Amino acid sequence: MGFVKIELLKTFLEVARTLHFRIASETLFITQSAVSARIKLLEDELGVLLFDRSQKQLKITPEGHRLIKHANELIFMWKKAKQDVALVDNDIELLSIGSMMSIWDIALQAWLNKISKNIEDIGFMTKTHSPLELRKNLINGVIDIAFTFDSPVIDEFITEKVTAVPLHLVTTNPEATIDFKQLTDFIMVDYGESINLQYLREYPDAPPAKHFMSQPKVALDFILSNGGSAYLPRQLAIKYVNDKSLYLVDTAPVFSREIYALYLAKSHKEALIKKTLHYFPEIIYK
Repeated sequence: MGFVKIELLKTFLEVARTLHFRIASETLFITQSAVSARIKLLEDELGVLLFDRSQKQLKITPEGHRLIKHANELIFMWKKAKQDVALVDNDIELLSIGSMMSIWDIALQAWLNKISKNIEDIGFMTKTHSPLELRKNLINGVIDIAFTFDSPVIDEFITEKVTAVPLHLVTTNPEATIDFKQLTDFIMVDYGESINLQYLREYPDAPPAKHFMSQPKVALDFILSNGGSAYLPRQLAIKYVNDKSLYLVDTAPVFSREIYALYLAKSHKEALIKKTLHYFPEIIYK
């Protein structure tokens, strides 16, 4: 994958994002004709049309939609390769880390900070993926280590439980108790199937959640602005509990979400990965 083709893919992604050749050219600091030429060159190389130009509004073709994911992965791989090569002379090892967004919010930022303070000769590349993308990119070498809520049984992977995260019921209503009638505007945060099942067992008669959100940080920001309640990681909520912006529902059951690290069984970075995983606390409280 050469530099020229990477530039073609970057141009394609910008046009796909803006759906406008002129706006893409301004963002990329090249002429509109150069953008058009790059897209035409990429289409000729692939033998497909990436954009439907027949209407007033530019539209992405089905082939274009399929290319978006591959283009992002190829660009990330190119960045990883350049960074890895550049760090060799400085005796720095690069660790490419992939994770679901919610795990970044819960645990990984603090983990990176610890590693940075304790391991000098290490560089990071980070990326957010869905669980399916994490497994695929791990196998393909796009990332070196992945973090998930689940522990897949795959022969090629080594799976290690790195921490457990307590999930507490919090609310903006200081009068709330375990009685869900007082917990208005409940947000169901997606922590995976095991937590959903625990919730249904504990609250069989609870009214349906008003909102469903995939990221605890989004749910936290929402209830701070609009009121409501949700199960949130203690370390995300504790600051707001202390300043009385949120209230713990002490009588509510506390759930626990385990986080797993996955990496290839034959990874040449196994020693580095194990060294970094040492900096996870067994249970994250703060």
